[in-house]
Amino acid sequence: MTDKTANPSQTKLAIVTGGSRGLGRNTALNLAKKGVDVIITYHSNQTEADTAVAAIQAEGRKATALQLDASNVSSFDPFVAQVQQALAKTFGRDRFDWLVNNAGTGHYAPFEQTTEQAFDEMVNIHLKGVYFLTQKLLPVIADGGRIVNVSSGLTRFTNPGSSAYAVMKGGVEVLTRYLAKELGPRGIAVNTVAPGAIETDFGGGKVRNSPDLKRMIAEGTALGRVGLPDDIGPMIASLLCDDNRWVNGQRIEVSGGVLL
Repeated sequence: MTDKTANPSQTKLAIVTGGSRGLGRNTALNLAKKGVDVIITYHSNQTEADTAVAAIQAEGRKATALQLDASNVSSFDPFVAQVQQALAKTFGRDRFDWLVNNAGTGHYAPFEQTTEQAFDEMVNIHLKGVYFLTQKLLPVIADGGRIVNVSSGLTRFTNPGSSAYAVMKGGVEVLTRYLAKELGPRGIAVNTVAPGAIETDFGGGKVRNSPDLKRMIAEGTALGRVGLPDDIGPMIASLLCDDNRWVNGQRIEVSGGVLL
């Protein structure tokens, strides 16, 4: 029988969904800086993914990129098979240690203008996708592993026009607590990281490209500015490491103290 337990002496290996850009890329790079090998996923831009892989490898770590539509549950079985192939071929192992559920898109519309189609798209990528991708990957995550689900500050404070997106992230936060309880017997810790407003291309670069919005957010933030990817990636990488092994079932907001 194959041992499902992580080997403490073995290099850690993480899967970061949506790891070709934005917060996912930053997280993957910061994991590499901590000596972690990484599998990133990308939706459609392979060139961007290859660039991210090269950056990880420049840190001296092994890496590969796999295509994944995180909103399409029917693609998850083939994806897991690709993960298993990559584990054997690239990393010489049959388990990975850490999963970061980061992939996602934004949706901005008032409640009364949010269509059923848009709502379903948010369900599929942010809630259903996270739920069933994690489920499908359970056989190949090592006992003693860790999972981080990326949520949003919008589950604590309210920004009109983000109801559909925020509802899904609220569901992910509840899921995190259930996973922490149910996967505890395998020694797998599960936490939520909830970023505040960050300057990335997320949602079409809504925060990054709007000086007025950035100024408004900065005025409502204790540390006086909008967040950057470098404020989030290192935190997630640190949370996954052994120094935080006793943190479990928690929602950790990383927002610079917005709307306190």
